[in-house]
Amino acid sequence: MRHVHRAGQWGYHPLLVSLSNTAEPLYIINRSGNRPSHEGAAEYLDRAVNLCRTAGFRAVRLRGDTDFSQTEHLDGWDDDGVKFVFGIDAMPNLYELVESLPEEAWTRLQRPPRYEVQTQTRARPENVKESIVVARKFKNIRLQGEYVAEFDYRPTACDRSYRVVVVWKDLEVTRGQLHLFDDTKCFFYITNDRTKTAAEIVFDANHRCDQENLIAQQKNGVRSLTAPLDTLESNETYMVIASLAWSLKAWAALLVPVHGRWREKHTEQKHRLLRMDFATFRQAMINIPAQIIHSGRQTIYRLLSWNPWESVFFRLWNRLSQPLLC
Repeated sequence: MRHVHRAGQWGYHPLLVSLSNTAEPLYIINRSGNRPSHEGAAEYLDRAVNLCRTAGFRAVRLRGDTDFSQTEHLDGWDDDGVKFVFGIDAMPNLYELVESLPEEAWTRLQRPPRYEVQTQTRARPENVKESIVVARKFKNIRLQGEYVAEFDYRPTACDRSYRVVVVWKDLEVTRGQLHLFDDTKCFFYITNDRTKTAAEIVFDANHRCDQENLIAQQKNGVRSLTAPLDTLESNETYMVIASLAWSLKAWAALLVPVHGRWREKHTEQKHRLLRMDFATFRQAMINIPAQIIHSGRQTIYRLLSWNPWESVFFRLWNRLSQPLLC
């Protein structure tokens, strides 16, 4: 049975549990459109932990946003040796604890650069979007600085305290060139990891945002979340089958061999293939124009155009022609 979304459209509310290392979907569970995000999540997180351990992973780490910080399950995961970092709602009692922190508890949060600049430093180009916002006097919120601190906190549903890392954001609110007011906002993360620094916990939690890219690829790449059928169960079956196309991309990347003197280059190609969007993967490794020639006892595949991923394709071809090692 379908249910109505907030936008007034018929739809579902599927749950997706994925492996961060390779972005493979471990579980896709279709649910009615009016179900809360966290419903059934703990059960499938437990299944994912068991699945990873069966596959040979020695350490398992759970990440999720505030919808998945189900505090009644934290003690069980902690007892089971599972590390976790979840966003947690900014409740009034947490703000009270933040207000009680001494000034020396805060350190400035320095985020690493998104990428390494390979060329000489160039002049920053004009921010066209920013200039339009100012010219048309739209309300604009600018980040002025971030600070990080931590404290211990015991959720009501737990019998022990956990580490809570808080990010304090200083914001400036403007309209055009007029300064309206300064604002602040806090983000909270609860974890049982006491080895990483507070900043490292924040960066680890923010890596969860890769899940949004995976969801986008499931929707628009392999189209596994389009729900073309007319029942909840049949659409769940479709979702699982269609998502296998994305998993095959990950498995292909993992199978690409890495050789001796080219190890660094091959490793970088492997990583790029693993993180490649599906449309690019399809053009690079699937939709390859070729002429098939049958000559005597031979079958010749003659590629009709050059492809920058050609060498990777042939290394994968050779690897697949060999017996798979399990």
